[in-house]
Amino acid sequence: MRRLRAVRFLESMHNTAIAIGRFAVTPLTRLTAAGDYIASVSIRNGMHDRVFRFIPRFDSDASARRYAALEGRRMVLDNQLN
Repeated sequence: MRRLRAVRFLESMHNTAIAIGRFAVTPLTRLTAAGDYIASVSIRNGMHDRVFRFIPRFDSDASARRYAALEGRRMVLDNQLN
C-alpha cells in the first residue's frame, strides 16, 4: 500500500514549475479512490515551499492541473502569501 502511494505521488510530480517573479508555482494533481482528481499547488520562494490543497474535485487531470495553476498564479499576483 505504501509503495502504491509513492508511485501515485511520483506520477503527480511530472508537472512543471511556472516562474512568476521570484516565485515558482507548481500545479499538482492526484487521482482519488473515487476516480476523480484533486488539485494542489506548491509555491516556492527560495528555500521556502508552501503547498495549498483545494476542495473542488475534477473529472480530468488536465482540469485539476489548470485550476491549480490559475489559483497559484492568482495567489502570487494578488500578494496573498504574506
